[in-house]
Amino acid sequence: METKTQNLKEIYEQDFYLWVMENLRLLKNKEYDLVDWENLLEEIEDMARRELRSLINLMAVIMEHLYKWEHFRETKCMGSKWKKSIISARTDIVKLFKDAPSLKAKAQEKEILQRAWEDAVLNLTAWFKWNEKLALRYFGTFPKKEDFPKECPYSFEQIMEYEPWLEG
Repeated sequence: METKTQNLKEIYEQDFYLWVMENLRLLKNKEYDLVDWENLLEEIEDMARRELRSLINLMAVIMEHLYKWEHFRETKCMGSKWKKSIISARTDIVKLFKDAPSLKAKAQEKEILQRAWEDAVLNLTAWFKWNEKLALRYFGTFPKKEDFPKECPYSFEQIMEYEPWLEG
């Protein structure tokens, strides 16, 4: 299917798959002047953001469950799902690093750790809304983000290796 640049912009809004395939064809044929560069560059940038967002989400889950284990675990049986979630998220991170090794260095940046921690805090405050008795016991009310450490309490190494269930 032959397409002009102006038509590609319309196709982008109507049929994403067709838009991708047509731009791919144009690139393979080295018809660079016909490529929808504006949308293509935006999509490439979005792909990178999605990979990073996935990493941050996984790290947030780990931090949330580590924090729950350390501060809100009341019985020996409490936390088995947290442990499973931590192990699963770590496995997913290892797989992500296999596909995108440069993300490993990014994951260790203070800013990324902090973003993941802020997401973990949001998850923690939401969790307490479902666990009113625990919220009342530990905070006297439903906690707010200010009730948790402002700075990320975990290093990248702890996110990937710390196993509090093995301690005493």
